[in-house]
Amino acid sequence: MNKRQRKGGPAEDPVQEFLEAVRDVQPLPDSGRVVHAPNPPAPLPFQRREDDAQVLRDSLSDQPQFDLELESGDELAFLRPGLSRQVLRRLRAGHWATQDQLDLHGSRSEEARALLVDFLASAIKRGQRCVLVVHGKGLGSKNREPVLRRKVAAWLAQRKEVLAYSQARPADGGSGAVVVLLKAQGAKPEPRDEGEADEE
Repeated sequence: MNKRQRKGGPAEDPVQEFLEAVRDVQPLPDSGRVVHAPNPPAPLPFQRREDDAQVLRDSLSDQPQFDLELESGDELAFLRPGLSRQVLRRLRAGHWATQDQLDLHGSRSEEARALLVDFLASAIKRGQRCVLVVHGKGLGSKNREPVLRRKVAAWLAQRKEVLAYSQARPADGGSGAVVVLLKAQGAKPEPRDEGEADEE
């Protein structure tokens, strides 16, 4: 039997049932207040940011455009053309305190490239001058070759905000990491020795 049908009678009108149910309801008194809907926040251009980041990732080649080994031996080093070699010497000596670090251990090539692009963009935005990038020594890779080490070196040299980089000191990772000096963005560098002046 239909729920809307009385015993032995026709089905009731649902509109009439509702009106019957609210017959004794009293409206609230008018308070005079007007409730305005909140203004929605401005939309964030997430897709545009992702597209820009993808362009940067795609623009980084695995082939170095500069000579990445400035001195004999296995140590990777890079100095932006036109800068004094004093900058590289001070970087090697730990003149600038590292302000952040990125660990790429276990990352595949494409993932490492994306992480590096995002890390550098974030460091520049925060006004950081010196950062550490840990790429590992390649001991866990095929043939125990430091593939990521060479790629990171090539990628860094292609970024215009990178002034120089050198192999990290043993305490900071040695041949498994590089210390990177970034271009100033209205912020002064943070030297370890206040008695020395920055030469860039």
